Amino acid sequence: MCGIAGIIHFDGQPIDREGLNRACGLMRHRGPDTDGQWTGTRSNPSVGLAAVRLAVRDPTPAADQPMHDLPRRYVLVYNGELYNHRELLDELSSAGESLATDGDTEVVLKACARWGVGALARFNGMWGLAFYDRKDRRGFIARDRFGIKPVVYATFGDTLCFASELAALRALGRWDRAIDDHALAQHLQFGYIAAPRTIHRGSRRLGPGCYLEFDADGAGEPTSYCTVESLKRGATCSYCEATAGIRHGLRQAVTRRRVSDVPIGAFLSGGLDSSIIVAHLSAAMGTGVRTFSVGHADAPVYDETKYARTVARRFGTDHYELKLTTRDIVEAVPGILDHLGEPVGDSSIIPTTLVSRLARRHVTVALSGDAGDELFGGYWRYLGHAAVDAYRRIPPLIRRRVIEPLMSRAGASKSSRGADRVRQFRKLLRSAGDNVLARHIAWSRIMSPEAESVYTNPKRAPDLDRDVVKTAQTLSEQFADDPLAAIFAFDLQYGLPSDMLHKVDTASMSCSLEVRVPFLDPDVVACALSIPSEFKIDRGLRKRVLIDAYRDVLPDAVLDRPKKGFEVPLGEYLRGPLHDLFRDTVTRSAIESFDGLCYETVERVFEEHLTRRAEHADLLFALLSLCWWRRNGE
Repeated sequence: MCGIAGIIHFDGQPIDREGLNRACGLMRHRGPDTDGQWTGTRSNPSVGLAAVRLAVRDPTPAADQPMHDLPRRYVLVYNGELYNHRELLDELSSAGESLATDGDTEVVLKACARWGVGALARFNGMWGLAFYDRKDRRGFIARDRFGIKPVVYATFGDTLCFASELAALRALGRWDRAIDDHALAQHLQFGYIAAPRTIHRGSRRLGPGCYLEFDADGAGEPTSYCTVESLKRGATCSYCEATAGIRHGLRQAVTRRRVSDVPIGAFLSGGLDSSIIVAHLSAAMGTGVRTFSVGHADAPVYDETKYARTVARRFGTDHYELKLTTRDIVEAVPGILDHLGEPVGDSSIIPTTLVSRLARRHVTVALSGDAGDELFGGYWRYLGHAAVDAYRRIPPLIRRRVIEPLMSRAGASKSSRGADRVRQFRKLLRSAGDNVLARHIAWSRIMSPEAESVYTNPKRAPDLDRDVVKTAQTLSEQFADDPLAAIFAFDLQYGLPSDMLHKVDTASMSCSLEVRVPFLDPDVVACALSIPSEFKIDRGLRKRVLIDAYRDVLPDAVLDRPKKGFEVPLGEYLRGPLHDLFRDTVTRSAIESFDGLCYETVERVFEEHLTRRAEHADLLFALLSLCWWRRNGE
């Protein structure tokens, strides 16, 4: 696992080696073991590539980066893991290639040299990479098909630069740093910024399953080599076939991802998805599996450690648990915010960072259960469509005169089940139209309609980009016979990489921990997309087919428990120990430094939250992250 950076000057000007050094220094947390750079400046384009390395596979110097083939025609920087590298190694060897190392980086280099961008569709793994052919003076940057690993880039004048992180990209040139108003709106409305946008107008995020080619004449446009809809298998399967396919696919995925030359373990929240990963990892490794959980000593409603301990006992893992106090979390927040090179609107980056720190004391690689919710229908908003249909059957007079006035006056927060149901009910009423994807996008917002006056000009509060809306429409057509499946595919393509995977990569790599995601094995995703949504959500039960697939493996206490998100009691902390931090950071001058935002609305929203008239914790954290980032000099 690494951090990568590069500069390509199409006019042949000298490479700024100090800029590459600064970029590497800013990404040292991603690769603390070694670093290196290569520059080629004797012809157009001039190219500089650099990498910092976390040595996971073949930790010998022979596998350091940038990596060259023996004639030094090809050069590669690569951040990721290739899980089918043995199969590709055999294929390359049969074609006459000889390899000098035992890791996957050289396999990626030789595969790109032989097949060009066609190699990307052959890879099973996670990656951000850059490949250059010195003889033909052409190359490409690329990202894995699900967006597990990041690549950001900028073009300005006759230059293309790229990096694993936005902070490093800023060290590579003077591209346009102005705030992208549309990206700012996405951050405040959804808590994430969807590719291809970043917070800056002059930089872009390479989308999942995309590559960008360049040659002596300049850089092209991003091109897709894999889309979510292309992974969907033609024929749906029976329920028994679905449960068997899930078990087989996940078993193989975990087995592929356990290969490592450094210690490996797994996150274990006590939820269904992480418990499944631990079950398969224990079967693959036998004894000595290390698992990691964090809980909340002062907030029992958020604490899941008893379930994690139940699973750890079932599989005999070496279990490490950290019970966080309010003081632990509050003291950790400034350091976590300091690390962010761009605003992050998901407050679960706090516990994700803390469990990553715990794991890193014992292992270098951890498996996670991410993507299980998107693939198998785990979020409460997936149930909302049936709830809206049921609500519509209530006489309109009762809805308008009785239920809705009661819900508008009731307290809303995440601190109790009743108050949380009020919060969810209000969210469902945001959009009750017939188009399920439009409903879903409305329910995914962290900004309530009442808070939209945070924009001084409502016209500056756009929804998702046109290409995102176009994709949503395409998915609606392709999954016309199963609208919920279109929602799952949409979240897999946008919410998952832009929010969840970005958060996990940022949090884990801040402490040099590699996280692997078995649920995003291409075979598992293809299997999940072939399963009808009624197998996943049935009579109010989420993830039904996934639960039934592991009924004889996991404890009933885990299978039948209510779902909890991996969260901190942020709403309560903003009313208490984080109150002053918020006030000191989200000031009038900070808010008004973003053109078009209204400080008076922010004040009103915070006051509504403090008095429990509404639950605005997610939006308030997005504002806190945004203003902290701006205060730190971006």
